[in-house]
Amino acid sequence: MSTKLGIGLIGTGRHGARYAHHLTRDVSTARLVAIARRTRSEAERQAREYNCRFYTDFRELVAAPDVDAVVAVVPPTLHKQIVETAALERKPLLLEKPAAPRVADGLAMLSVARQAGIPVMVAQTLRYNGVVRRLLAALPEIGVVHGLRLGQRFEPSRPGWIDDPEIAGGGMLLHTGVHCFDLVRYLTNTEVERVACEWSQVHVRRTEDNFAAVLFLRDRKTLATVAGSRATASRSGGIELAGERGQLIADHVLNWAMLVRGTTIEKLEVPPPVPTVREVLADFVSCLCRNAPMPVPLEEGLRAVAIAEACYTAAAEKRTTTVPKIPE
Repeated sequence: MSTKLGIGLIGTGRHGARYAHHLTRDVSTARLVAIARRTRSEAERQAREYNCRFYTDFRELVAAPDVDAVVAVVPPTLHKQIVETAALERKPLLLEKPAAPRVADGLAMLSVARQAGIPVMVAQTLRYNGVVRRLLAALPEIGVVHGLRLGQRFEPSRPGWIDDPEIAGGGMLLHTGVHCFDLVRYLTNTEVERVACEWSQVHVRRTEDNFAAVLFLRDRKTLATVAGSRATASRSGGIELAGERGQLIADHVLNWAMLVRGTTIEKLEVPPPVPTVREVLADFVSCLCRNAPMPVPLEEGLRAVAIAEACYTAAAEKRTTTVPKIPE
């Protein structure tokens, strides 16, 4: 590999453009050498902007000799094809979350990646949020955690593929819920065993934009509630952790955190917000340069997808549902 890691970026829409921005400005050990986008006119325009080549077929990008690693920022229904192509070319891969539209696809991806021996990371960007990291550091203050409450509220999504289940694979539960499902595991270091869930449609027609779920963790004592919506003219990202010696209450969107003991509130110092996409990219590139394990491997991303899939089943069948297991 050259001094700088050559990155090929598949998908340069609204979110993919953020990756391109940080690759061209903020990650000094990598360079954006090529992008892939199906619309030729847009691909040409962006290639000029980013000073790189363009392809309309992502397979050609992955096969390019100067592409050392691939970043994919596309709907999850395309991930399986991309993983298969990256495995064929033996190229490391960073996938935007959700890792897969469903567990069956994810297990097929995992098998292919393992057989090829390629590292695959999932961009669970919320792990890189400053409030989340502050809460993780403060966990010893409250002792053993037995209860969590997480919620994300955002404006409605733009009309388009996000409300088409054939492309998106799901709605709010899958695309935003995986953030919180992953955080439950990350903050407790415990797997989710069973779920109950309900969802509704406020502004969408074909998927869902409002949900509430109860998660039963494997230790048989910890309970978590997770809720989300994309149907409000506001933003929030509440997190509450209840432990034997106190509580941690925070908001990862509004960037504050507090420690509560009794009725006494202590404001915790939280760093200024940082672009989490930038942090994910820097971590991915750093691990590749050091030949280190991926910080959020494909298996981790798929465990959040498994919780989302169980929530869909629970809501459809009106019963508590077991979460599918992802092999170690």
